[in-house]
Parts: sequence; C-alpha cells; structure tokens
Amino acid sequence: MAEEARPQLKKPSFPINDRLLEYLRRYKREQKLPVTYDRLNGFEESIPLVDRNGVPTLWDSVIYNRLEMGPLHEDLKRVYALLRTAGDTSVLKHVYVDRIDYCSFGNSRPFRIRIVNAYNDNADHFYIKRGDASRVYGLELEHLLSPNRMNYFTCGDSLVEEHVAGIPGNVFIDDWLGSSRAELNPVRVAKELVKFNERCFIRLLGDMRSYNFVMVVTPDFEGAQLRLRAMDFDQQSYEGRLNFYRPQFFPENRSFALFCVQQLRPETAQQYQREEQVAILNRAAIAEEKLGAILEAMALDTISPPENRAELRQALADHFKRDAYLKCNSMGELVRENLESIRISAASQPSGTRGPILE
Repeated sequence: MAEEARPQLKKPSFPINDRLLEYLRRYKREQKLPVTYDRLNGFEESIPLVDRNGVPTLWDSVIYNRLEMGPLHEDLKRVYALLRTAGDTSVLKHVYVDRIDYCSFGNSRPFRIRIVNAYNDNADHFYIKRGDASRVYGLELEHLLSPNRMNYFTCGDSLVEEHVAGIPGNVFIDDWLGSSRAELNPVRVAKELVKFNERCFIRLLGDMRSYNFVMVVTPDFEGAQLRLRAMDFDQQSYEGRLNFYRPQFFPENRSFALFCVQQLRPETAQQYQREEQVAILNRAAIAEEKLGAILEAMALDTISPPENRAELRQALADHFKRDAYLKCNSMGELVRENLESIRISAASQPSGTRGPILE
C-alpha cells in the first residue's frame, strides 16, 4: 500500500534572496507598491467572518484607524490597478474597497482585499501576503509550466497575488463529483485530474489537498470543459517524501483517486499522463530563457533542509531509474532533472507518438 501524503512539520518561510530578486526585477515582477504587508498588519480590531449560511470561516474582517482607512483604501485601489490595468487608475474610479479580511491560518497569513464595482456590484479579490521564496518559485513555475497564467508582484518582503477563481476541490467532491450534472463528462473530469497530478509531480508542487486547488468549469458546445488550478504554492519543493508531490495519495483526495479508477482504463490514464508531459515540454521550450533563469536561481537557493533533499533525490532516482538524480544538491536541480527525465522518456517513444517539440 502506498504511503499517504500527510504533511509533517510546518514549513518555515524562506526569504527572497538577491538572485531571486534579480530575476523578479528583470521580468517586472518586483514593483514599488503603495501598500505592504506590514502596513496592513497594523489593524486595530477584527470581526469573525461568516459565510452566506452563517457558518464561521477561517477569516476575520479587520478594521483600521479611521484616519488611516481612507488613504489605505485609495492605495489598495492603486495596487489593484497594477494587477488589472497595468497601473491605469483612470478606468477604476468607480471601484471601491468593500472589505479587508485576514487569515491567521496557514504559512502566509494573507490579507484578502474585496474590490467592488459601484455600477454593477460585481466583486473581485486580491491578496497581500508575507513574501516567501518557496511561494514565489511556485507561482513562477506554475506560470511557465502549466496552462495557467499567474498574475503577481513582489515588493520587498510583500507578495501581491490575484484571486484564482473556481470551485474548491473539496466543494467539488461534495456537490459535483458523482452527481448527475449533464454538462460534466465524467471521463473529462478524470482526464483533467490525471493531468493535474502529473503537473504537480513534475514541477514538485506539494500539498495539493482538495482545498488547495480549484476546478474551473467552462461551458462548451459539447458539454463543459474542466481545468484544475493550484491556488496554494507554499509547499513548492520542500518535503522529502515523493508522494507529497502526487495529489492522488492525500486522504482528502481519495474520492478523486477512486473516481479516476472507475472512469479510466490504465492505458488511457497513461495516455493522458504522456499528453501532459509533452505539453509541459512544449511550454518549457517556449519559455526556455525564463525557465532557465528561475531554475538557476532556485538551484542556488536553500528552500528545503538537506535531509529532505537527500530523501527526495533518492526517491526520484528510484522512481525514474536514473542515477543522475543522486548528483543533485538542490530542489531546483531536482525540478530540472524531472524535466530531463520526461524529455528522455518522450524521445524514446515511436516517432508517431511524439509531440511537436520532440520531433
């Protein structure tokens, strides 16, 4: 029986070092922002936040000094303008800050800002968190190696992220999985679960329990399409256990794993796994310069203790049957070696099964 991928000790926060900061500046991710995490941390009161059913959440709504509230809201609108309109505030005169929430649960202790359009009451959100190198590497690898684009900025030790919209995985299990919703093709759902699992494993994104990713449902002329998106990147390349990077081994994801077994033959699951590997290689080729730069910074950074790196490189060497892993001395090198492993594997297949990058 495979080992369950339960988290162990709480992961520490790692500072953004000079090499990573150089990358962020080069690719315009580092910005001068009018609001930092420390400024938001100066709230005076908090009120527990409940959901639409009156059930307490993990969030509190926070209140600031009345003299600070007005200027803070204006500066938060400027941050939102950077995320949405490249800093053009002229088109955002009709939006206002409705609420600032704070969550003490988790590593990043984020603030969530709720922005509302005064004309139509449409709401949007973004987050300001304490900067953490692991999370920045996770965001950038998601941006480069997944089908999803990530919109974020850093400012010193502060991190600003846009909201990742979708149905939380745990809610999807309770309300959608196994339901008779005609718009969802069960095989498509299983296919996307397999592909998401492969993306997490190759780029070493850990702790993808059901409440750390969302399901994005898009209507299509032949039923809805589905895509899984990670929304928590704190556990990028930290743990030493191999199964921590394979979502199907988390107890919280057992319903998804069983669903895939019911819907897919092993040969079909392997086909979808290979499709995602080739897609990752294609994305890596398109972003070759940026990917090389971020992996170089990651390879020279310390974002995991030595015993975790040693455990993981041995496990990956056994999994892929490649001793090259045993020469890796950092998590960045292990991610790079994972990409090399799937490149070698894909290149060894008959030419008719290769993706365009491999031919």
